[in-house]
Amino acid sequence: MRRRQLLNAISSLPILSTAGLAAETTPSFVHGVASGDPDRESLVIWTRVSGLSKSQSVSWQLALDSEFSQIVTHGSETTNQYQDYTVKAIVDGLEPGRRYFYRFNCRGVSSPIGRTRTLHKGDDIDRLGLALASCSNYAFGFFNGYDAIARDEAVDFVLHLGDYIYEYAATGWGAQTALDLNRAHAPINEIVSLDDYRERHAQYKADPDSQRMHAAKPLLLVWDDHESANNPWVGGAQNHQPSKEGRWTDRRDSAIRAYYEWMPIRDPTRGDDRKAFWRSYQFGNLATLINLESRHTGRSQQIDYEDHVHQITSKADAAAFQRDILGAPGRTMLSAEMESFFSGELQRSKREGIPWRLIGNAIPMARTPVPNLAEIGITMPGVQTAVPGVTADLVWKGKWGLPLYLDTWDGYPWAREQLYTLCAACDVSDLLVLTGDSHSFWANTLTSDDGRNFGVEIGTAGITSPGDFIEQGFDQSKAEQIDRAFATQIPDIRWTSSLYQGYVRLLLTPTETTTDYIAVSTVTERKYQSFTVKQEQIVLSGQSLKFV
Repeated sequence: MRRRQLLNAISSLPILSTAGLAAETTPSFVHGVASGDPDRESLVIWTRVSGLSKSQSVSWQLALDSEFSQIVTHGSETTNQYQDYTVKAIVDGLEPGRRYFYRFNCRGVSSPIGRTRTLHKGDDIDRLGLALASCSNYAFGFFNGYDAIARDEAVDFVLHLGDYIYEYAATGWGAQTALDLNRAHAPINEIVSLDDYRERHAQYKADPDSQRMHAAKPLLLVWDDHESANNPWVGGAQNHQPSKEGRWTDRRDSAIRAYYEWMPIRDPTRGDDRKAFWRSYQFGNLATLINLESRHTGRSQQIDYEDHVHQITSKADAAAFQRDILGAPGRTMLSAEMESFFSGELQRSKREGIPWRLIGNAIPMARTPVPNLAEIGITMPGVQTAVPGVTADLVWKGKWGLPLYLDTWDGYPWAREQLYTLCAACDVSDLLVLTGDSHSFWANTLTSDDGRNFGVEIGTAGITSPGDFIEQGFDQSKAEQIDRAFATQIPDIRWTSSLYQGYVRLLLTPTETTTDYIAVSTVTERKYQSFTVKQEQIVLSGQSLKFV
């Protein structure tokens, strides 16, 4: 279908999100409720009220039971157009490790009921269930993975590792699938302005599966790139053209403002940097979770293979490229402030004797060079000459043993070594890094340049975003071969699969973590089944982690 025909077809579809109305109507809660960003005695509850055109007080209640016969606390918040009629309350004075129910009310209309919980204190926790989610692209299908998480009684919290929304136009990536499923992005243009970002968030929050997950589980959040634009760094983004879309800082700030409005997170204290979105959560004496910010506060510009393809014609050239260009000193990923926060939390966790140190990390950290696919008979479909950045880049990378992606930590090896050096200074070599972004399941080890092990990495597949190998034109059989080649030829990769959409469930105890890689059978139909693709055990062994 031609681009103009596709655009015309998409523009005729109904828009699911709701904008501010010119006149007062009966208020409604079409975007559901959500909670998150908890500590031991407080948490955030969130909603949005549709049908308002002026400032309005919205009341809320928090109770021990779903009938609200045991109300613990209540209050009210004022919303208005300035905050897009979103409502956010920080509920404090709560008991550690306690489950609660909450709801909102506006002019006699009640919201759906949500469930939430605070973090545990001390030794009152011997089990923690986390769901890892990432890459929920509305255009590529139904959020069946969110529905499965909502129904998973073993999950206490959802750690969403980024790409919660996507910024692309309705005629962009996934357009034909979206048209087939009546899930075209709204607005239809690539989102750039504050109103654009608000409307896109509204569309995602109006999804019924998204609403079920948010109402059932509190969220812990990491943002990645698509919450603003593809592959951003401190000075711009791959998917931002200043000549057409204005200043990058304006777009970035609009994206961040909408994110704070529409997500169940604590707002920065007045005067604080809104880009400094890092967090630490303490789950009693069982686990510390530190979430990284690796997009807007410290990241150097990405290297693009297309700019260097003609320089790489031998193994020596490839080694020099990785050493001198990718590995150039000073190519940072994290800001100095982020590193200081990370170091302080590691030291505190170590000092307090916490067994598990979890890292919420948007992008793959382990070394993932592409294996030599041509040697095992894999070539790109219909392509004779390997050209990086076009269609055959996977085979080209494999020929020279180059990294799979350059937007990940593999594209910033100096910064990764800096992180490991920081961990070594804190006497920490037992990181459990939890990763999104790649649309694949991963079980990796983390190894520094000198061969020292710093822990393991668990990566989750996309909620809807498809695996890259299928997207590049390989059939399922070839994609499985590529996955096996990564696991058998690359030392730091224990197992990977690019074939599924779904989530990862971690069940932590004081001595071991059970990792279930859970897939959904389809994202193009509402009816689905969920199943475990693989299960891994990770055990504490001295000051290190091991797969068993």
